Amino acid sequence: MPDRRYYSFEGVEPEIHADADVSRESTFVGDVTVAADASVWPGVVLRGDIGPVNIGRQSHVGDNAVVHASTVGDRVMVGHGAVINEATVEDGSLVGFNSTVNTGVTVGERSVVAAGAVIPEQYDIPAESFVRGVPARVTPLADERISAEEIFSTYSSGEYGTLVDRHEELFDE
Repeated sequence: MPDRRYYSFEGVEPEIHADADVSRESTFVGDVTVAADASVWPGVVLRGDIGPVNIGRQSHVGDNAVVHASTVGDRVMVGHGAVINEATVEDGSLVGFNSTVNTGVTVGERSVVAAGAVIPEQYDIPAESFVRGVPARVTPLADERISAEEIFSTYSSGEYGTLVDRHEELFDE
């Protein structure tokens, strides 16, 4: 795999499913698993040293995001420049550009974390929530008239989903 930055840590190697699309310009360290149909874009760092990193099926991790010792569920979109540190983002959620999900946080299923939001340590975000601000405030998605599923469908299965195919050189082996 030319130009990829895969590093073992204490004898543990990253595991990338054959059907995942991983940029040659991303970095994987240690106990990292990327599931089928996921995409990992340029500049992403997935660091599984103090704990594992799991990227779920059909999830997308955008340019320059950092995921450290965390779990990203299935059908999750992680925006450009987001930081997820020792946290869990459950299925169907979106983590906006340049947002921060701190240690011990759980983002509940089908939630939306707005761009630039900072979630303090040890927060549990209920399912179907909208999270915004610094520090983050949480409101039910229903109150905001936002659908995480609609957003995911628009970007994942639409133009964004086919973008990998159009970037042959970023993802070739």
